[in-house]
Amino acid sequence: QVQLVESGGGLVQAGGSLRLSCAASGRTFSTYAMGWFRQPPGKEREFVAAITWSAGNTYYANSVKGRFTISRDNTKNTVYLQMNSLKPEDTAVYYCAHRRFSTVRTDYADYYDYWGQGTQVTVSS
Repeated sequence: QVQLVESGGGLVQAGGSLRLSCAASGRTFSTYAMGWFRQPPGKEREFVAAITWSAGNTYYANSVKGRFTISRDNTKNTVYLQMNSLKPEDTAVYYCAHRRFSTVRTDYADYYDYWGQGTQVTVSS
């Protein structure tokens, strides 16, 4: 089992920044990669970013590329999502997720086996 706890969400004005954190505990030695997904109100969950735990390779959705940065601190078992130049369309519940294996489909939610409870991000216009 891997437990994931997100923090750092909140209300911010358009153009502002937030940093989300996700602390992992439990069987973290099984981690190959960590990802961030989000679910806007009334919409499906969508991929935001992912990072491989050992090499630190990063992957981004086109909608956030150049504005969001995913990073990790292996010593703290924590993954971060720095969100800059936020837009109202970034409003969503943000989830971190754990993946045990390598895949070309870093955006496929079904490949992630453990999820956090989510943290709300609201961007006002």
